[in-house]
Amino acid sequence: MLKLHASISKKGGDLTFMFVLKKKKGETDDKLIARFRKKTIVEGVMQEYRDLEHYTKPAEKRKEAKYRIAHSIELEKKRSY
Repeated sequence: MLKLHASISKKGGDLTFMFVLKKKKGETDDKLIARFRKKTIVEGVMQEYRDLEHYTKPAEKRKEAKYRIAHSIELEKKRSY
């Protein structure tokens, strides 16, 4: 069994996400690492790491959410033609 883990450190504490992936019969190390990378992406570990890299103000978050909503409405209008 090969243990692979990802950890994220944050000011004031550490966030640790651990995935235990067992090597399947006949699976190469490269395939195991690819499965690990895919699992971290699906679980949102990398996105959370990027979010923790710098502080975003609540007003910035609201502005970004508002932009996402407006953008999705605009895309829906274009798709409906």
